[in-house]
Amino acid sequence: MREPGFWHRPPSLLSRLLLPIAAIYGNIAAARMQKIGTTVGVPVLCVGNYHMGGAGKTPTTLALVALLREFGETPVVLSRGYGGRLQGPIQVDPTRHSAADIGDEPLMMARRVPVVVARDRSDGAALACALGASVILMDDGFQNPALTKDTALIVVDSHRGIGNGSVFPAGPLRAPLALQIARTDALVVVGDGTAADGLAQQITKKGGVVMRARLVPEPASVEALRGRRVLAFAGIGDPGRFVATLQASGVQVAEQRAYPDHHPFTAEELAELAATAKRDRLTLVTTEKDLARIGSAQPSLGVEIVPFAVTLAFGDESKLRLFLLDRLNGARAERLAGRR
Repeated sequence: MREPGFWHRPPSLLSRLLLPIAAIYGNIAAARMQKIGTTVGVPVLCVGNYHMGGAGKTPTTLALVALLREFGETPVVLSRGYGGRLQGPIQVDPTRHSAADIGDEPLMMARRVPVVVARDRSDGAALACALGASVILMDDGFQNPALTKDTALIVVDSHRGIGNGSVFPAGPLRAPLALQIARTDALVVVGDGTAADGLAQQITKKGGVVMRARLVPEPASVEALRGRRVLAFAGIGDPGRFVATLQASGVQVAEQRAYPDHHPFTAEELAELAATAKRDRLTLVTTEKDLARIGSAQPSLGVEIVPFAVTLAFGDESKLRLFLLDRLNGARAERLAGRR
């Protein structure tokens, strides 16, 4: 969906008119979040958002995968598979699954780490354990009560924050903020903006950990676009951030197109992008997530689409390492105590 503009402006008449519906939605979401979930045999780390739309969960998940592997762990990512048709539980196979099958983010991540897609998170966790997971990384699902989460890391964009701070549909929040903060162990603030500073103070006050991070373009992606004028297009939570990252990397963005998050590109839309690129002698560039959705349609366009890959770099990686080790050790100690 495309986020309404008023979600990211000070409270307006429209947002106030929607508050009664937001109160109902928030009460239902709060009651659901407080249900008791299933505890599985390995630690469960959840990477989530307070709000609808993206803020950098997937790069955060992949960064955690890399660190966990350094610890000698075997992480498996568990995803709902948003946008895919398969219910699961199923292990994603990039050689035979498409984004229409299992969603764009699981398909993108499955090239780097084992990924399980399941609408029922408990069934998905069982499959992840059967695949040899020593740690389950939940990509999203913070508000879902099916599994007990040993650690919840919330990702927020430093420039957008949590918008007007209201619950859907009056604002972007998926549940009342106070309840979500109470269940947060760590906040990952992506970027150098100040919109999340107040939120970071609340997390620190309740004893949580706040970590700063930034998206870093992969050198190969920057080099592939050096000296080219590009048409940048993206269907993600914040297409503007994608364009800003390109420009900050020295890429000349001549034109841009923004689509709703998880947008399923039609043949007509792709043909228009290709025609514009040919006519204006531009290079098409998009995100890895968008390219996963385009998939097999790319070769028929007759033009190159360059994926612009980014990774998440933490400002204080040693702080993150200590946090993860402490949470993993604590989760395992609780499980051992429960068996006595």
